[in-house]
Amino acid sequence: MNQQTIPKGRLLIIGGAEDKGKGELAMAFHNPKFVEMEILKKLVSGKAQNPRIEVITTASNEPQAQKKKYEEAFEKVGYKNIGFMNIQTKKEAHEEKFLDRIKKAKTVLFSGGDQFKIATIIGGTPVAKVIKEKYFTDKDFTVAGTSAGAAVAPEVMIQSGGTYEALFESDLQTGGGLGLLEGCIIDTHFLKRGRFGRLAQAIIRNPGQMGIGLGEDTAIIVKKGHEVKCLGSGMVILIDGREIEHTNINEVEDEAIYVDNLRVHLLVRNCKFDIQTYKLEYPKKRKVK
Repeated sequence: MNQQTIPKGRLLIIGGAEDKGKGELAMAFHNPKFVEMEILKKLVSGKAQNPRIEVITTASNEPQAQKKKYEEAFEKVGYKNIGFMNIQTKKEAHEEKFLDRIKKAKTVLFSGGDQFKIATIIGGTPVAKVIKEKYFTDKDFTVAGTSAGAAVAPEVMIQSGGTYEALFESDLQTGGGLGLLEGCIIDTHFLKRGRFGRLAQAIIRNPGQMGIGLGEDTAIIVKKGHEVKCLGSGMVILIDGREIEHTNINEVEDEAIYVDNLRVHLLVRNCKFDIQTYKLEYPKKRKVK
């Protein structure tokens, strides 16, 4: 990433099932440092009065249910200027009315569902281009995504896989994402849905990428395209394949994949890392008075 392509905006990448104020996750029980609705409160950057948030529900098979949940959650946070765009065809993703709404928004949030729908319906369209242009030029603009909306953010996207206990080459399907984030592959609902294997396999295939596995009610904020801070009540798991020494992934077709020297890091709220340099930074230990 050269100086000319450093984005001025920021990304909010969410692992799914973020707390919406109903306590459905009971995360306060699992993490005594739980902060209610912490992630949704970070949707807006800057100090704009009554900022416009547009939620794109393309990925969802139940857009009305998604709309209701977010309306209730946003009311609790205090967001009042909200819109929902259920873009379901590439033709709709060319319509001027949607482009105008995105241009006026301070935040665009991609909801959960099926990331393949976002990639194939939104990818390469004027809607995607306007979002990317604003992300690179507007310092107060945020592109957010939860679950499928998070997985589709990088250049390389996991479509499906992880159905077997062992790793098989034919079990992982990847594709192109929206290209908002370089140098990493993202997976969501990471712990609850047991997705370590498929993200590990994606990194074994692409060892130059950083694997980022996000737990539920967990997120990362990305600034300048590579400076990352963790937030939420769960864990962020980083998978680093740069020092892999042995793997049979290039030799097998119907046999299980093995690998050694795959590195893993477990991070939590307020930890920081750099996607480009792989440098990790941990919260300072509080002094006991």
